Amino acid sequence: MKKGKVTGIGGIFFKCQDPGKMKEWYKTHLGIDTNEYGAKFDWKQEDPAKEGYTLWSPFPDTTKYLEPSSKDFMINFRVENMETLVADLKNEGVTVLDDIAAYEYGKFVHILDLEGNKLELWEPND
Repeated sequence: MKKGKVTGIGGIFFKCQDPGKMKEWYKTHLGIDTNEYGAKFDWKQEDPAKEGYTLWSPFPDTTKYLEPSSKDFMINFRVENMETLVADLKNEGVTVLDDIAAYEYGKFVHILDLEGNKLELWEPND
């Protein structure tokens, strides 16, 4: 079976005092076109027929979504072969925080790195 791996960065999520004002600041000063989730940066994969995107998303500083990490950010990594990757991570002693969840836009699971930073793994349906 093919081993799972990271294929890119799926998103950058971070805490801030006022996500609406933060999105407006980035739109005004850096030209980032934002929506309710943040901003989506589209790009092409090595195979030009395949498109992907990276999401930039500010969260309220009161969010619990980044817990149990005490950090104010979380990186989302695009992965392939999610089930295999998660099984390998568990066998390697990596803390897997939840079960794989499937949605119309892909599969997700959360892990902790060596220093307790929460990472989101995402296998997109693209």
